[in-house]
Amino acid sequence: MKLWLVRHGETDANVAGVYSGHAPTSLTPRGIAQAETLATLLQHVPFDQLLCSELERAQHTARLVLAGRSVPTFTTPLLNEMYFGDWEMRHHRDLTVEDSENYAAWCADWQHATPTNGEGFQAFSLRVKECLALLQEHHHHQHILVVSHQGVLSLMTALLLGLPPAAMWHFPVDQGTWSLFDVRDDFISLQVLNSRAIYEKASG
Repeated sequence: MKLWLVRHGETDANVAGVYSGHAPTSLTPRGIAQAETLATLLQHVPFDQLLCSELERAQHTARLVLAGRSVPTFTTPLLNEMYFGDWEMRHHRDLTVEDSENYAAWCADWQHATPTNGEGFQAFSLRVKECLALLQEHHHHQHILVVSHQGVLSLMTALLLGLPPAAMWHFPVDQGTWSLFDVRDDFISLQVLNSRAIYEKASG
C-alpha cells in the first residue's frame, strides 16, 4: 500500500501566525494555487481512496487535488488538527499576556500541559495512533491519499517510522508538497518527504 500525505494549503490563519486547530480558516489564493499545483504533480497517481480531515481547509484542498476524479472518500475527525481551545485564532504574543501562566506552562512542557480548554498532546497522540490503526481497514487499497494538517502528518510520520511522538518535530510537512510511504506487512519505509516534483510511475 502506498500512503500519500498532503497538508492543506496556506490559510488566513497561517498568514496571521495564529493558532488554528479546529477553528474555521479559509485557504488563501496562494493556498488554492498550492492545491491546484498538487493536482498536476499527482495526476499520474491512481488514487483509490481518500482519507481526509473533516475541517474545511483540508476538505477544500482535497477537492482541488482530486478535481475531475471520482475517488471514494472517508472523512474522519481523527485526522483533525490538535484543538487549541481558548487559544484558537490567537497569537502567541497575546497569550503571553492574557493567559500567561497556562501558556508558559505549555511552552515549558508541551507534551504534558494542555492549552486552556483545549486538547493535550497525550490525547492528540492517542487520536493519531487510532487513525493509524484505522488504516488497517483500508490495507486492500493500493494508493491512499491522506489530506490533513501539519501536526497530524508530522506525528503520523514519526509513528509510522517507529519513533516516539516527540520526534514529530524532525518531520515538518510543507504546504504545496507531497510525501510518500510504502506500507508493507513486514516494514514501512518513508520514500519521499516534501516533494514538489511531478510523480511519474516507474516502468518495468
